[in-house]
Amino acid sequence: MKRRHFILNTILGGAAIGLHSCSSNETKDEGNSKTAQSFVLEEMNVPELQKLIKNGTYSSEKITQLYIQRIKNIDHAGINLRSVIEINPDAILIAQELDKERAEGKTRGPLHGIPVLIKENIDTGDKQITSAGSVALSSHKAKTDAFIVEQLRAAGMVLLGKTNLSEWANFRSTNSSSGWSSRGGQTRNPYVLDRTPCGSSAGSAVAISANLAPLAIGTETDGSIVCPSGINGVVGIKPTVGLWSRSGIIPISHSQDTAGPMGKSVLDAALLLQALTAKDEHDKASQAQPDELNIYLNFDRNTINSARIGYMKQYSAFDKRVAKIMDETISKLEEAGAIIVDIDNHEEANEIGQYEWTVLLYEFKDGINNYLKSHPEIPINSLSELITFNKENHKAAMPWFSQEILEMANETSDLNDKKYLEAKKLCKELAQDKGIDKLIETHQLDALMAPTNGPAWTIDYVNGDNFKGGSSTLAAVSGYPSVTVPAGNILGLPIGVSFFGKAWTESRLIQIAHVYEQASKQRIVPTFKTSLLDEE
Repeated sequence: MKRRHFILNTILGGAAIGLHSCSSNETKDEGNSKTAQSFVLEEMNVPELQKLIKNGTYSSEKITQLYIQRIKNIDHAGINLRSVIEINPDAILIAQELDKERAEGKTRGPLHGIPVLIKENIDTGDKQITSAGSVALSSHKAKTDAFIVEQLRAAGMVLLGKTNLSEWANFRSTNSSSGWSSRGGQTRNPYVLDRTPCGSSAGSAVAISANLAPLAIGTETDGSIVCPSGINGVVGIKPTVGLWSRSGIIPISHSQDTAGPMGKSVLDAALLLQALTAKDEHDKASQAQPDELNIYLNFDRNTINSARIGYMKQYSAFDKRVAKIMDETISKLEEAGAIIVDIDNHEEANEIGQYEWTVLLYEFKDGINNYLKSHPEIPINSLSELITFNKENHKAAMPWFSQEILEMANETSDLNDKKYLEAKKLCKELAQDKGIDKLIETHQLDALMAPTNGPAWTIDYVNGDNFKGGSSTLAAVSGYPSVTVPAGNILGLPIGVSFFGKAWTESRLIQIAHVYEQASKQRIVPTFKTSLLDEE
């Protein structure tokens, strides 16, 4: 949830294994190096990693060891990105077991033996902590896996560790810094270290961008997958609410919450999306999944010939440089055979914020109270007790900013309140009926398109985030899918483009995003500059 400032302004003001070098050009990452040191697995995608395993160059265990050492050298020391809040102590054992399965002739699918990081608000029934980044829950070990973690393990993936996040998924303070948590500290942008990684899935996006893992999982309520993906130059997919189960994930809003995949390519993210898609009897939203979902991996270039894509220009108005990147994006799409339709100013989009905010406050209180009650191993049993803990442990819990959002949520009543019910109704009407559904049907579109983000702003503990613009809200509030892909950069700071559409249209969005990605190739490798003033 990275848009809390924008929403509020609308209302109030108008995440030690020592290894020898695996190649002659690989060096240890030390100190405050300004550039990424050579890494043998740098920029490798899932098919390339699988090829290395299949031809015997590396085992899953060796690949896991390499990523763990990379995390220790770049993330936990050296550059000190603080994107990985915890390395799974069982990761090597998991990889060894999967290597044994492969040697016996058994593979579980295209992700067998591939490491993955998950956001630290997702339950794992193992030795790892699930705290949403809060010191209040810093000793909490869940008794069972979240449903998507069960799916992840069944797919044969190596659970590498957990990523840092904006505490409580950025739903704590109106002037907090994205990517900061009281448990994990401040996650930093790998392109320019004094710049924001956006949030709340900051650690997941930074870890992928910095080549600390090939795949990661984030969660989103409004922008928390797509914004950090865009700002950190990676691919992120926010699925239709219900495509992935939310069981076992610390919630904000049952109307909008979803987990989703991040990777350095559309293919990688789509492979993870496909592997974890399943109906869960404990998540009613997942029961709405169509019985026959389209295959996500049809990447024929011709799939977007004559595809009609609506460009929502109003989301580019905040920055002329972003608008220019979007013009270049349009040219690439048109060269690939797509038809771009300009969408005039969509007034309904401007009305959503105040109603969304009401829904989030009510649903957060209900959701967090239910989560805490369902986890009796947690000593804190309610939102009220959490607020009290933070006050009593102010120096550790709130050294930079307070918890006014938690307090605002705690003041709401239950989900039978007419104020909540009316706000929820208006959210659906504005985002779905008069929003994405109407735009796509009126203009006969395959998808909508807008810039994901502006350039990363400077980290500021005094004033908080300086979010200027983005396009996450329509897809977030409607509960519909969105895919973001690197589209360009401003002074080396990545800008993403988002493709979003109606419910359950992930496959079509992935096709469009993949063709654009291959035509444009805008992914750039971060160099860990201290600031924009660094000399080249």
